[in-house]
Amino acid sequence: LVSVPACCSARYNLALLACFGFFLVYALRVNLSVALVDMVEPNTTSAKNVTSNVCPEHSSTINVPRNTTGEKYSWDAETQGWILGSFFYGYIITQIPGGYLASRIGGKLLLGFGIFGTSVFTLLTPLAANLGVGYLIAVRALEGLGEGVTFPAMHSMWSSWAPPLERSKLLSISYAGAQLGTVVSLPLSGLICYYMNWVYVFYIFGALGVLWWFFWMLLVSDTPETHRSISHAEREYILSSLKDQLSTQKSVPWRPMLGSLPLWAIVVAHFSYNWTFYTLLTLLPTYMKEILRFDAQENGFLSALPYFGCWLCIILSGQIADYLREKQNFSTVCVRKCFTLIGMIGPALFLVAAGFIGCNYALAVAFVTISTTLGGFCTSGYSINHLDIAPSYAGILLGITNSFATIPGMVGPVIAKSLTHNNTVEEWQMVFYIAASINLFGAIFFALFASGEVQDWAVSGYHLHRN
Repeated sequence: LVSVPACCSARYNLALLACFGFFLVYALRVNLSVALVDMVEPNTTSAKNVTSNVCPEHSSTINVPRNTTGEKYSWDAETQGWILGSFFYGYIITQIPGGYLASRIGGKLLLGFGIFGTSVFTLLTPLAANLGVGYLIAVRALEGLGEGVTFPAMHSMWSSWAPPLERSKLLSISYAGAQLGTVVSLPLSGLICYYMNWVYVFYIFGALGVLWWFFWMLLVSDTPETHRSISHAEREYILSSLKDQLSTQKSVPWRPMLGSLPLWAIVVAHFSYNWTFYTLLTLLPTYMKEILRFDAQENGFLSALPYFGCWLCIILSGQIADYLREKQNFSTVCVRKCFTLIGMIGPALFLVAAGFIGCNYALAVAFVTISTTLGGFCTSGYSINHLDIAPSYAGILLGITNSFATIPGMVGPVIAKSLTHNNTVEEWQMVFYIAASINLFGAIFFALFASGEVQDWAVSGYHLHRN
């Protein structure tokens, strides 16, 4: 196989456009948690919160005249919890159907319209908030429905676009957009709220999503065969590298698939990783504010730092993983297991450490940043293992594992909130312990049962041998 240069190639153009797509997917997802602070009347939230008196107050608030023209709503903490959680209720429903549909109608349309729909609902968010809480929750759940198909659809597209030895590189470029979206939209949404009005957070990101959709529909195709401007050499290179890996059978082999231990290894790893990820994403600002007495919301840069580290780590580890497989002849399964172990045990250790540093704010930020950064290794670990074990059904497999992995987003923060009634340091240590032990379990389970080979049931002709 003659490798085709990466520069300006159709597969790398797809990776970059996908990167912008996932940038928007996450920007549209996290913008509400920043805007919500401005949407709620100030006196409705602070009355109940008990701030711990362990650490001294050291928030340096500079009073800049801020724009206060946006509507304010009197939603209590519980209502806000429902508003923030409603996204996941839509998101979990479309995971498996998303993977199945992508294998039927192709990932391009599914991903395109998933993000287009989410963008349109984002544009409608201010209107929904004015109509009432019910409408806002409905709109957020619909956004979740739209975003639920994006990852399975992308995995499905990569199964026909990514040559096996370039998988880690290409996938890490496209999915790193998600981290970058978090990095940029957290501080940017804060600035928009500050200098303009919270409604513009939804208008600006929504409009960008619609704009992206036009480029996506114009420039991308489902397979190398149907691409308008791909070079002959690149098309041949991709098709010949995948020829023994794809299945031609139309029916999905559900039974052997669901009985496959390597698939369950990914499920457990994905669930465990997301438990820590979502706990941090939703509760870190609270921990900073209530325990360390430092307002992370005032300092958008600091709350974005961990995700910037993660983004860098995803890009670099994708390059390293493929280098080890191609040039150093490491087996795929060895690379996937090692990267998963680093990406799950590392964060667990630093997370527990973050609970034991007392009031040292700088160390807390450093530990949390290192913890989230190391998690980036998982993208080249369990996260793309679906494509190693069953390229033809990668979209469906991701739908299955992501359904399980969405549960921590719904359950984790609720459990953590119920454990930290009095906001003591010990209660928070408990939250960190739980997250770390779940991570540890997931890492060990994956290391024991994961595989790097295409499974029998995932290649055509499987039924002929077995029946």
